[in-house]
Amino acid sequence: MGLLKALIPVFLVSHTVCCLAEFSFKEISFFKEWMIMHNKDYNTEEYEHRLRIFIQNKRKIEAHNSGKHSFQMGLNQFSDLTFSEFKSLYLLQKPQNCSATRGNHYSSEKLLPESVDWREKGNYVTAVKNQGGCGSCWTFSTTGCLESVIAIKSGKLVPLAEQQLVDCAQNFKNHGCSGGLPSQAFEYIKYNHGLEREQDYPYEGKDGPCRFQPSKAAAFVKEIVNITEYDEAGMVDAVANLNPVSFAFEVTDDFLSYTKGVYSNPNCSSTPDKVNHAVLAVGYGVSNGTKYWIVKNSWGPNWGIDGYFYIEQGKNMCGLAACASYPIPLL
Repeated sequence: MGLLKALIPVFLVSHTVCCLAEFSFKEISFFKEWMIMHNKDYNTEEYEHRLRIFIQNKRKIEAHNSGKHSFQMGLNQFSDLTFSEFKSLYLLQKPQNCSATRGNHYSSEKLLPESVDWREKGNYVTAVKNQGGCGSCWTFSTTGCLESVIAIKSGKLVPLAEQQLVDCAQNFKNHGCSGGLPSQAFEYIKYNHGLEREQDYPYEGKDGPCRFQPSKAAAFVKEIVNITEYDEAGMVDAVANLNPVSFAFEVTDDFLSYTKGVYSNPNCSSTPDKVNHAVLAVGYGVSNGTKYWIVKNSWGPNWGIDGYFYIEQGKNMCGLAACASYPIPLL
């Protein structure tokens, strides 16, 4: 038994050395620096597993950036996750039904400006938030849109409660941390007679019991406007003339490492049944002849372009024109 005990540490060390031999010293050092930067800590077994995933992701990023693409990728807080793990933590888990998108937005027929950014028009967009390990992106798209719509109409920008939507909006085909849609969340707010402020119903990033207090309701919805399915021109009209617009699209594995540029992917789906992430279009622009949306995400300010990303406009990229909506507030 004593000999066996003596051999166990030798086996563990040799096994680790053997399994890590395919990685360079530089790659391993880079991983350790990344761990410090992102406050990561693993046990011995987990360390080897996460190192392997990290280096695979790093090599994929380097290969992408060495080619000709409209956007660049980079390491971030998700770089030790497989895409399967990422999906289970951050994206919508249940199939989303976009049938609510029946189209009651009527385009203005006005000549539209080449670019629009509601962040530059005034104090109309709240700071980028972080959904954490909960598939609640739909709640952040909802609050972000309603916050902006109310600010544009009233001049008051007030952060609203995502956690209330996570906890309370299930009767409107939403599923808390497993997913939902902004159009259905706007319906909940309308018929629930209000949404509380974030400070009164703080975000927890997990499913919980509904604790809505009607006396603390601070934001109200009069009507929900759905943009006709695939009518991306209607989305442009709404963002140019009215306010930011909520939409959903399909995230694929290269998107989670996005850092800058105009995101475009010929391999993602364009239909409403494949959408798995909801975000907020706060404007649009053009770069080297390519039109793009300016989009607010909910993965914190350290992801992408200070928490935002650009995605190609005019091609229903990844289904972004399949489920677009915005509310009309009751002030």
